[in-house]
Amino acid sequence: MAAVDAGRVAWWREPTKDQWYAWWAAWLGWTLDAFDFTVFLLIIKPIADEFHVPTTEVAIVFTLTLWMRLVGAVASGWLADRVGRKLPLMISIFWYSICNFIAGFSPTFMFLLVFRTLLGIGMGGVLQGSWIIGFLLSSVIYGLFYDQIGWRGMLWIGVLPALSIVYIRYFVKEPEVWVENRRQQREEKREVRAPLIKIFQWGMLANTLLACWWMASNFVLYYSIWALFATHLQADLHLTTMGTAVPFMIANILSFLGMSFWGWTADFIGRRWAMMIPAAIAIPVAPMYLFTNDPFWITVGFGLQGAFGGALYSQLPAYLSERFPTEVRATASAFCYHQGAILGGLVAPVLAYFATTYQIGYAVPMLVGTVVAAFSVVIALLLSPETKGKELTAELVVA
Repeated sequence: MAAVDAGRVAWWREPTKDQWYAWWAAWLGWTLDAFDFTVFLLIIKPIADEFHVPTTEVAIVFTLTLWMRLVGAVASGWLADRVGRKLPLMISIFWYSICNFIAGFSPTFMFLLVFRTLLGIGMGGVLQGSWIIGFLLSSVIYGLFYDQIGWRGMLWIGVLPALSIVYIRYFVKEPEVWVENRRQQREEKREVRAPLIKIFQWGMLANTLLACWWMASNFVLYYSIWALFATHLQADLHLTTMGTAVPFMIANILSFLGMSFWGWTADFIGRRWAMMIPAAIAIPVAPMYLFTNDPFWITVGFGLQGAFGGALYSQLPAYLSERFPTEVRATASAFCYHQGAILGGLVAPVLAYFATTYQIGYAVPMLVGTVVAAFSVVIALLLSPETKGKELTAELVVA
C-alpha cells in the first residue's frame, strides 16, 4: 500500500527538505563549476592572440585541466566515502573558484597554464547536475560583456562560486543512506579503506571497465562537439562576438530542455536507451552546423545538436550511482567519470593539430570525432547493465 501511495505523490513532493537543500547545493556547485571551465572554450583564440602562441598550445591548457580532474576526483571520492559528501564539495568549489580568479591575472602564458591546470583538481570533486546552465551562463556573459572586460574579466568572474560554500556549510546535511552505511561499517568493523582497489576486484571489474569505456566515449563526444566550435566560428568563419555566442546560448537552452526530456524518458524506456537514442541522432545532425556558412543554419543545427548529442548526459549521475554499492559509490563514480577526461582532454589539441597543420579547418576533425565517439557510446551502453528502478540502499555489499 505504501508503494502505491508513493506512486501518487507528485515528484517534487517526494524529496524531503534536506534532500532539496542537497540537490540545490549540487546543482549550484556544478553550474558554477561549468561556468569556470566552459568560459575557457570561448576565449581560446583571444588568449592565443594575446600571448602569441598557436591555438594548439592553448588547447593543451584545456587538456591539462581535464587530466587533473582525475586527481581531484579520486581524492574527493575517497574523502566522500570516508567523511561524507559535504566537505569535499566545499573544498572543490573553493579550489576551482580561486584558481580561475588567479588565472585572470596571468602575466605569461605559462602562468595561465599552471593555474588553469590546478583548477582541474577542484573540478574533480563535483559531478554532473546542471552543467548546461553554467555553460549557458558563460556564453551569455561572453556575448554581452566580452568586448568590455576581455578574457581576463571572464576568468575573474569565476571567483563568485566561492560564495556558495556558505550555503552548503549551513544548509546541507549528509545523505541518510551514506550515514547508515558508515554506521554499519564501523559497527561491524568492516570499513572500506581503499575503495579504489575494491572496484577493480573480481565481481566488479567488468562493470568498472565498461563504465570507464562509456564515460571516455562520452567525454570525446562532448568535446568533439563543444571544445573547438567557438574557435571554428571565430577562425574559420570570422563571426562576431555575438555571432559566436548566440549558437552556444541556443544550444545550451535546448540541451537543458533535452536533458529534462531524456531524464523523464529514462524512467519509461530505461537509462541506456535514453542515452543511446540521442547519441545515435547526434551523428546525422553534426554536418548541419559544421558544413555551412549561414549563421541561421549554424544556430539551428547546433541547437539541435544540443538537444541530442549535448543532452544525453542527464543520466550520468543516476546511472553511475546505481551501478555501484554505497561503500564505494563516490570513489567509483568519481573515478569512472573523470578517467574519461584523460581521453577527452586530448580532443581539443588533436583536432586543432589536424585543423591547423593540414589547413583543413576545424569542421572535418570535429565531425570525425563526433561520429566515432557517438558510435562508441552506443556500443558501450549496449554491453552495459540496465539499472532502471534500482533503489540505493545502506546495506553492506563489498565491505
